[in-house]
Amino acid sequence: MEFEIYKKKFEAKALKTGLTDLEITDCLNYALPLIEKGLPVIYNTSHLSKLVGLRKTYVKRAAIYTKSYYRNFTIAKRSGMPREISEPLPNLKIIHKFILEEILENIKVSAFAKAYKKKSNILENTRYHINQNKVVTLDIENFFPSITTDKVENIFRGLGYSDLISNLLSKLCTLNNSLPQGAPTSPYLSNLFMKGFDSKLADFCLSKKIRYTRYADDITLSGDFNEKEAIDYISVLLKELDLDLNCKTKIMKRGQQQIVTGIVVNEKSQVPRKERLKLRQEIYHIKTKDLDSHKKFKQITQRNYLYHLYGKISYVVFVNPKDEEFIEYKKFLKTLMN
Repeated sequence: MEFEIYKKKFEAKALKTGLTDLEITDCLNYALPLIEKGLPVIYNTSHLSKLVGLRKTYVKRAAIYTKSYYRNFTIAKRSGMPREISEPLPNLKIIHKFILEEILENIKVSAFAKAYKKKSNILENTRYHINQNKVVTLDIENFFPSITTDKVENIFRGLGYSDLISNLLSKLCTLNNSLPQGAPTSPYLSNLFMKGFDSKLADFCLSKKIRYTRYADDITLSGDFNEKEAIDYISVLLKELDLDLNCKTKIMKRGQQQIVTGIVVNEKSQVPRKERLKLRQEIYHIKTKDLDSHKKFKQITQRNYLYHLYGKISYVVFVNPKDEEFIEYKKFLKTLMN
Protein backbone atom coordinates (compact mmCIF):
# COMPACT_ATOMS: atom_id res chain seq x y z
CA MET A 1 0.00 0.00 0.00
CA GLU A 2 1.37 3.42 -0.95
CA PHE A 3 1.97 5.68 2.01
CA GLU A 4 -0.28 8.52 0.80
CA ILE A 5 -3.25 6.15 0.54
CA TYR A 6 -2.48 4.73 3.98
CA LYS A 7 -2.10 8.24 5.40
CA LYS A 8 -5.53 9.37 4.20
CA LYS A 9 -7.28 6.27 5.54
CA PHE A 10 -5.43 6.44 8.85
CA GLU A 11 -6.14 10.14 9.41
CA ALA A 12 -9.85 9.64 8.73
CA LYS A 13 -10.09 6.82 11.31
CA ALA A 14 -7.78 8.52 13.80
CA LEU A 15 -9.87 11.70 13.92
CA LYS A 16 -12.99 9.63 14.66
CA THR A 17 -11.24 7.88 17.56
CA GLY A 18 -10.05 11.15 19.06
CA LEU A 19 -6.30 10.96 18.46
CA THR A 20 -4.49 14.30 18.68
CA ASP A 21 -2.56 15.75 15.75
CA LEU A 22 0.70 14.91 17.54
CA GLU A 23 -0.35 11.28 18.07
CA ILE A 24 -1.38 11.01 14.42
CA THR A 25 1.98 12.41 13.32
CA ASP A 26 3.86 9.96 15.57
CA CYS A 27 1.88 7.02 14.19
CA LEU A 28 2.48 8.05 10.58
CA ASN A 29 6.19 8.60 11.19
CA TYR A 30 6.31 5.06 12.57
CA ALA A 31 4.32 3.64 9.65
CA LEU A 32 6.29 5.30 6.82
CA PRO A 33 9.50 3.16 6.87
CA LEU A 34 7.48 -0.03 7.31
CA ILE A 35 5.25 0.73 4.34
CA GLU A 36 8.29 1.65 2.23
CA LYS A 37 9.70 -1.82 2.97
CA GLY A 38 6.39 -3.47 2.08
CA LEU A 39 5.80 -4.53 5.69
CA PRO A 40 2.53 -4.47 7.65
CA VAL A 41 2.19 -1.67 10.18
CA ILE A 42 1.58 -3.08 13.68
CA TYR A 43 0.96 -0.63 16.52
CA ASN A 44 0.18 -2.86 19.50
CA THR A 45 -0.96 -6.32 20.63
CA SER A 46 -4.62 -5.58 19.82
CA HIS A 47 -3.64 -4.55 16.31
CA LEU A 48 -1.62 -7.75 15.76
CA SER A 49 -4.48 -9.90 17.06
CA LYS A 50 -6.85 -8.31 14.52
CA LEU A 51 -4.36 -8.86 11.69
CA VAL A 52 -4.01 -12.58 12.51
CA GLY A 53 -7.70 -13.07 13.34
CA LEU A 54 -7.16 -14.27 16.92
CA ARG A 55 -8.18 -12.94 20.32
CA LYS A 56 -5.85 -10.51 22.04
CA THR A 57 -5.84 -12.73 25.14
CA TYR A 58 -4.59 -15.67 23.05
CA VAL A 59 -1.76 -13.65 21.50
CA LYS A 60 -0.66 -12.37 24.91
CA ARG A 61 -0.77 -15.81 26.53
CA ALA A 62 1.10 -17.41 23.61
CA ALA A 63 3.87 -14.85 24.05
CA ILE A 64 4.09 -15.36 27.83
CA TYR A 65 3.37 -19.09 28.33
CA THR A 66 5.09 -20.21 25.14
CA LYS A 67 5.85 -23.79 26.22
CA SER A 68 2.13 -24.58 26.41
CA TYR A 69 1.64 -23.73 22.73
CA TYR A 70 4.05 -26.26 21.18
CA ARG A 71 4.05 -30.00 20.67
CA ASN A 72 7.41 -31.76 20.88
CA PHE A 73 8.54 -34.91 19.08
CA THR A 74 11.67 -36.41 17.51
CA ILE A 75 12.59 -37.36 13.96
CA ALA A 76 15.66 -39.17 12.67
CA LYS A 77 18.48 -37.17 11.08
CA ARG A 78 20.23 -38.53 7.97
CA SER A 79 22.87 -39.85 10.37
CA GLY A 80 20.18 -41.81 12.22
CA MET A 81 20.51 -39.67 15.35
CA PRO A 82 17.30 -38.16 16.77
CA ARG A 83 16.41 -34.50 16.13
CA GLU A 84 14.14 -32.70 18.58
CA ILE A 85 11.26 -30.91 16.85
CA SER A 86 9.03 -28.28 18.48
CA GLU A 87 5.99 -27.48 16.35
CA PRO A 88 3.62 -24.60 17.18
CA LEU A 89 0.03 -25.60 17.87
CA PRO A 90 -2.48 -24.59 15.14
CA ASN A 91 -3.38 -21.06 16.29
CA LEU A 92 0.21 -20.13 17.11
CA LYS A 93 1.16 -21.52 13.71
CA ILE A 94 -1.31 -19.04 12.17
CA ILE A 95 0.66 -16.23 13.83
CA HIS A 96 3.96 -17.71 12.64
CA LYS A 97 2.70 -17.95 9.06
CA PHE A 98 1.53 -14.33 9.18
CA ILE A 99 4.96 -13.22 10.45
CA LEU A 100 6.72 -15.34 7.82
CA GLU A 101 4.61 -14.43 4.80
CA GLU A 102 3.72 -10.82 5.58
CA ILE A 103 6.94 -9.67 7.28
CA LEU A 104 9.99 -11.90 6.89
CA GLU A 105 9.65 -13.00 3.27
CA ASN A 106 9.41 -9.35 2.20
CA ILE A 107 13.02 -8.89 3.31
CA LYS A 108 15.77 -10.25 1.06
CA VAL A 109 18.38 -12.55 2.54
CA SER A 110 21.92 -12.95 1.22
CA ALA A 111 22.40 -14.45 -2.23
CA PHE A 112 25.05 -16.67 -0.62
CA ALA A 113 22.45 -18.27 1.70
CA LYS A 114 21.08 -21.27 -0.20
CA ALA A 115 18.72 -22.90 2.32
CA TYR A 116 15.16 -21.96 3.29
CA LYS A 117 14.45 -19.95 0.13
CA LYS A 118 11.67 -20.34 -2.39
CA LYS A 119 12.76 -21.93 -5.69
CA SER A 120 16.05 -23.00 -4.11
CA ASN A 121 17.26 -26.48 -3.24
CA ILE A 122 20.37 -28.28 -2.08
CA LEU A 123 21.80 -28.38 -5.63
CA GLU A 124 21.88 -24.57 -5.62
CA ASN A 125 24.41 -24.95 -2.82
CA THR A 126 26.57 -27.69 -4.32
CA ARG A 127 26.83 -26.50 -7.93
CA TYR A 128 29.19 -23.66 -7.01
CA HIS A 129 31.77 -26.11 -5.68
CA ILE A 130 31.95 -28.67 -8.51
CA ASN A 131 35.41 -29.54 -9.88
CA GLN A 132 37.46 -27.39 -7.50
CA ASN A 133 41.03 -28.04 -6.30
CA LYS A 134 40.05 -27.71 -2.66
CA VAL A 135 36.75 -27.84 -0.78
CA VAL A 136 36.43 -26.84 2.87
CA THR A 137 33.23 -27.50 4.81
CA LEU A 138 32.51 -26.05 8.25
CA ASP A 139 29.57 -26.44 10.58
CA ILE A 140 28.16 -23.88 13.02
CA GLU A 141 27.63 -25.39 16.45
CA ASN A 142 24.10 -25.35 17.96
CA PHE A 143 22.87 -23.00 15.24
CA PHE A 144 19.16 -22.50 16.06
CA PRO A 145 19.64 -22.75 19.87
CA SER A 146 22.28 -19.99 19.66
CA ILE A 147 19.88 -17.52 18.02
CA THR A 148 18.26 -16.16 21.16
CA THR A 149 15.10 -14.14 21.79
CA ASP A 150 17.00 -10.86 22.15
CA LYS A 151 18.74 -11.46 18.80
CA VAL A 152 15.38 -12.10 17.14
CA GLU A 153 14.02 -8.95 18.79
CA ASN A 154 16.89 -6.99 17.21
CA ILE A 155 15.93 -8.35 13.78
CA PHE A 156 12.39 -6.97 14.09
CA ARG A 157 13.66 -3.71 15.55
CA GLY A 158 16.03 -3.39 12.59
CA LEU A 159 13.06 -3.71 10.24
CA GLY A 160 11.47 -0.66 11.85
CA TYR A 161 9.11 -2.13 14.43
CA SER A 162 8.69 -0.50 17.84
CA ASP A 163 10.33 -1.95 20.95
CA LEU A 164 6.91 -3.20 22.10
CA ILE A 165 6.12 -5.02 18.84
CA SER A 166 9.69 -6.28 18.35
CA ASN A 167 9.59 -7.80 21.82
CA LEU A 168 6.15 -9.33 21.23
CA LEU A 169 7.09 -10.84 17.84
CA SER A 170 10.37 -12.22 19.18
CA LYS A 171 8.59 -13.98 22.05
CA LEU A 172 6.02 -15.46 19.67
CA CYS A 173 8.83 -16.77 17.42
CA THR A 174 11.05 -18.32 20.11
CA LEU A 175 10.83 -21.13 22.63
CA ASN A 176 13.07 -21.53 25.67
CA ASN A 177 14.89 -18.34 24.63
CA SER A 178 15.90 -19.56 21.16
CA LEU A 179 14.63 -20.44 17.68
CA PRO A 180 12.72 -23.75 17.82
CA GLN A 181 13.39 -26.47 15.25
CA GLY A 182 9.98 -26.97 13.66
CA ALA A 183 8.57 -23.43 13.75
CA PRO A 184 7.72 -21.92 10.32
CA THR A 185 9.57 -18.68 11.10
CA SER A 186 12.84 -20.15 12.41
CA PRO A 187 14.59 -20.90 9.08
CA TYR A 188 13.98 -17.46 7.57
CA LEU A 189 14.87 -15.69 10.81
CA SER A 190 18.17 -17.60 10.88
CA ASN A 191 18.97 -16.35 7.36
CA LEU A 192 18.17 -12.77 8.35
CA PHE A 193 20.31 -13.12 11.46
CA MET A 194 23.24 -14.31 9.31
CA LYS A 195 22.80 -11.63 6.63
CA GLY A 196 25.64 -9.42 7.91
CA PHE A 197 27.91 -12.44 8.35
CA ASP A 198 27.19 -13.58 4.79
CA SER A 199 28.00 -10.12 3.43
CA LYS A 200 31.32 -9.81 5.29
CA LEU A 201 32.45 -13.34 4.44
CA ALA A 202 31.42 -12.93 0.80
CA ASP A 203 33.56 -9.76 0.54
CA PHE A 204 36.52 -11.59 2.09
CA CYS A 205 36.08 -14.56 -0.27
CA LEU A 206 35.77 -12.29 -3.30
CA SER A 207 39.09 -10.63 -2.43
CA LYS A 208 40.73 -14.08 -2.14
CA LYS A 209 38.99 -15.63 -5.18
CA ILE A 210 37.21 -18.17 -2.99
CA ARG A 211 33.78 -19.60 -3.78
CA TYR A 212 31.42 -19.32 -0.78
CA THR A 213 27.94 -20.57 0.06
CA ARG A 214 26.05 -21.24 3.28
CA TYR A 215 23.33 -23.85 3.59
CA ALA A 216 21.71 -23.28 7.02
CA ASP A 217 24.56 -24.04 9.44
CA ASP A 218 26.84 -25.57 6.78
CA ILE A 219 29.51 -23.24 5.40
CA THR A 220 31.36 -24.25 2.22
CA LEU A 221 34.44 -22.67 0.64
CA SER A 222 36.20 -23.89 -2.50
CA GLY A 223 39.03 -22.96 -4.87
CA ASP A 224 42.76 -22.37 -4.24
CA PHE A 225 43.26 -20.56 -0.95
CA ASN A 226 44.86 -20.56 2.48
CA GLU A 227 42.33 -22.56 4.49
CA LYS A 228 43.76 -21.56 7.88
CA GLU A 229 43.40 -17.86 7.08
CA ALA A 230 39.81 -18.40 5.91
CA ILE A 231 38.81 -20.54 8.89
CA ASP A 232 40.35 -18.06 11.34
CA TYR A 233 38.43 -15.21 9.70
CA ILE A 234 35.16 -17.17 9.85
CA SER A 235 35.74 -17.91 13.54
CA VAL A 236 36.17 -14.19 14.24
CA LEU A 237 32.96 -13.31 12.36
CA LEU A 238 31.03 -16.00 14.21
CA LYS A 239 32.33 -14.82 17.59
CA GLU A 240 30.79 -11.41 16.85
CA LEU A 241 27.42 -13.21 16.73
CA ASP A 242 28.12 -15.38 19.79
CA LEU A 243 28.44 -18.40 17.50
CA ASP A 244 31.17 -21.04 17.21
CA LEU A 245 32.36 -23.65 14.75
CA ASN A 246 32.08 -27.27 15.84
CA CYS A 247 34.71 -29.94 15.25
CA LYS A 248 33.28 -31.14 11.91
CA THR A 249 35.55 -28.97 9.71
CA LYS A 250 36.76 -30.93 6.66
CA ILE A 251 39.44 -30.04 4.12
CA MET A 252 39.05 -32.10 0.92
CA LYS A 253 41.57 -31.80 -1.89
CA ARG A 254 41.32 -32.90 -5.51
CA GLY A 255 41.77 -36.65 -5.67
CA GLN A 256 39.80 -37.14 -2.45
CA GLN A 257 36.04 -37.55 -2.40
CA GLN A 258 34.74 -33.99 -1.93
CA ILE A 259 31.33 -33.93 -0.24
CA VAL A 260 29.20 -30.80 0.23
CA THR A 261 25.94 -31.12 2.21
CA GLY A 262 25.89 -34.86 1.53
CA ILE A 263 26.59 -34.60 -2.22
CA VAL A 264 29.83 -35.46 -4.05
CA VAL A 265 31.09 -32.51 -6.12
CA ASN A 266 34.40 -33.75 -7.59
CA GLU A 267 33.35 -33.65 -11.25
CA LYS A 268 29.56 -33.53 -11.09
CA SER A 269 26.81 -33.66 -8.47
CA GLN A 270 26.46 -37.25 -7.29
CA VAL A 271 25.23 -39.14 -4.25
CA PRO A 272 28.22 -40.69 -2.40
CA ARG A 273 29.46 -44.14 -3.49
CA LYS A 274 28.52 -45.78 -0.19
CA GLU A 275 24.85 -44.78 -0.51
CA ARG A 276 24.73 -45.74 -4.19
CA LEU A 277 26.18 -49.17 -3.38
CA LYS A 278 23.54 -49.79 -0.69
CA LEU A 279 20.75 -48.93 -3.12
CA ARG A 280 22.31 -51.06 -5.85
CA GLN A 281 22.33 -54.01 -3.43
CA GLU A 282 18.66 -53.42 -2.58
CA ILE A 283 17.70 -53.57 -6.25
CA TYR A 284 19.88 -56.66 -6.77
CA HIS A 285 18.13 -58.50 -3.91
CA ILE A 286 14.71 -57.60 -5.30
CA LYS A 287 15.67 -58.81 -8.78
CA THR A 288 17.39 -62.03 -7.71
CA LYS A 289 15.23 -62.98 -4.73
CA ASP A 290 11.57 -63.11 -4.04
CA LEU A 291 10.35 -59.62 -3.05
CA ASP A 292 8.20 -61.09 -0.26
CA SER A 293 11.18 -62.79 1.38
CA HIS A 294 13.29 -59.66 0.99
CA LYS A 295 10.71 -57.37 2.58
CA LYS A 296 10.17 -59.99 5.33
CA PHE A 297 13.88 -59.72 6.06
CA LYS A 298 13.46 -55.93 6.19
CA GLN A 299 10.47 -56.36 8.54
CA ILE A 300 8.32 -53.78 6.73
CA THR A 301 5.31 -53.96 4.43
CA GLN A 302 5.86 -54.29 0.69
CA ARG A 303 4.12 -51.01 -0.10
CA ASN A 304 6.11 -49.03 2.50
CA TYR A 305 9.37 -50.68 1.50
CA LEU A 306 8.93 -49.92 -2.21
CA TYR A 307 7.89 -46.31 -1.59
CA HIS A 308 10.82 -45.79 0.76
CA LEU A 309 13.28 -47.25 -1.76
CA TYR A 310 11.67 -45.34 -4.64
CA GLY A 311 12.13 -42.08 -2.70
CA LYS A 312 15.83 -42.77 -2.13
CA ILE A 313 16.43 -43.66 -5.77
CA SER A 314 14.46 -40.60 -6.92
CA TYR A 315 16.81 -38.47 -4.82
CA VAL A 316 19.85 -39.98 -6.59
CA VAL A 317 18.27 -39.06 -9.95
CA PHE A 318 17.38 -35.58 -8.66
CA VAL A 319 21.03 -35.01 -7.74
CA ASN A 320 22.24 -36.33 -11.10
CA PRO A 321 19.45 -36.40 -13.73
CA LYS A 322 21.83 -38.08 -16.23
CA ASP A 323 22.44 -41.14 -14.03
CA GLU A 324 21.16 -43.79 -16.46
CA GLU A 325 21.68 -46.68 -14.05
CA PHE A 326 19.42 -45.17 -11.39
CA ILE A 327 16.91 -43.92 -13.95
CA GLU A 328 16.45 -47.58 -14.90
CA TYR A 329 16.12 -48.58 -11.24
CA LYS A 330 13.44 -45.93 -10.83
CA LYS A 331 11.50 -47.29 -13.82
CA PHE A 332 11.86 -50.85 -12.51
CA LEU A 333 10.45 -49.92 -9.08
CA LYS A 334 7.58 -48.04 -10.71
CA THR A 335 6.46 -51.27 -12.43
CA LEU A 336 6.44 -53.07 -9.06
CA MET A 337 4.45 -50.28 -7.42
CA ASN A 338 1.70 -50.16 -10.06
